[in-house]
Amino acid sequence: MFILIANVISFVANLFIFVVIADSVLSFFLTPYHPVRLTMDRIVNPFLNPIRRIVPLVGMLDLSPLILIILVSVLNRILVSLLYSL
Repeated sequence: MFILIANVISFVANLFIFVVIADSVLSFFLTPYHPVRLTMDRIVNPFLNPIRRIVPLVGMLDLSPLILIILVSVLNRILVSLLYSL
């Protein structure tokens, strides 16, 4: 039972990381008003905005997606390892 929950958590975390990466890459190619970009921004921005308030821009580079990916990965590893140990 716990292994199934761990696999679902891992899948959702990996899917979310993929969406964050895709949103970051698409921001270079699509206008901010493109429907795909709007949808992805609605998913990702609630998680990026608190990080953006804390971490300043480095020149023209926004590091908040990288920080979010690291946080999700660490949280995923902690939860999955905790569930596997049960």
